Amino acid sequence: MSLKVSIVTTTYNSQKTLEETIKSVLSQSYKDIEYIIIDGNSSDGTIEIVSKYRDRISKFISEPDNGIYDAMNKGLKLATGDVVGILNSDDVYCDNNVVAKVVDIFNQTDSDSVYGDLYYVKEDDLTNVVRYWKSSVFKKGSFKKGWHPAHPTFFVKKEIYEKYGYFDLSMEVSADFELMLRFLEKYNISAKYIPQVIVKMRMGGESNSSIKNIIKGNRSILKAFDKNHIKVNKILYPLYRFFPKIIQILKKGKGSY
Repeated sequence: MSLKVSIVTTTYNSQKTLEETIKSVLSQSYKDIEYIIIDGNSSDGTIEIVSKYRDRISKFISEPDNGIYDAMNKGLKLATGDVVGILNSDDVYCDNNVVAKVVDIFNQTDSDSVYGDLYYVKEDDLTNVVRYWKSSVFKKGSFKKGWHPAHPTFFVKKEIYEKYGYFDLSMEVSADFELMLRFLEKYNISAKYIPQVIVKMRMGGESNSSIKNIIKGNRSILKAFDKNHIKVNKILYPLYRFFPKIIQILKKGKGSY
């Protein structure tokens, strides 16, 4: 079965990294890809970079928005693919066959979602791995123990977004966590895990760039549990999230997230 895949990239003043992101999508061996770029009215060279590849980009919008999750929602609503993946403007796919592998899993299993592992890399060196986010097979209740998929690796059927909703803009830095929590734990969508790295993510991001944002993210994550009526130990939960990350940094992948 041939599936159409929509890839959404959100960007704002990302001229330093955007071109590598675009190339990693356009070089995919799987050809039935709809590539959508949503720009927040950048003032650097972002628009000029997009214009170089405009004939291979399906949809492009550049206008003010209310942050990254608002931009993601715009892209999701424009997407016409059977499956949607989100690749931010400082991330890249690990090789040219990532989307083909993801589609194979969807075809073999008819799962609602597919996810894999992720490398955190140095901002200026995609070959320098700082941390290996090694995921695992999803089990009901795993989110309460600090587990969740790496969002940039999370491919989901478009119909799931249409049925269960988009990113909750009230969640600030953790709307991606809330969406995955809602889909997997609350609505029990099916998920398949690819035990290999499929995305490289540069260090520094909306929820990783400062201690202040990490604290803000933890508060937002606890709010996500409340919004979805899932009980969690609010004292232990931050520890459940913290220690696996330290282990991964020290071992660069010999732990499980």
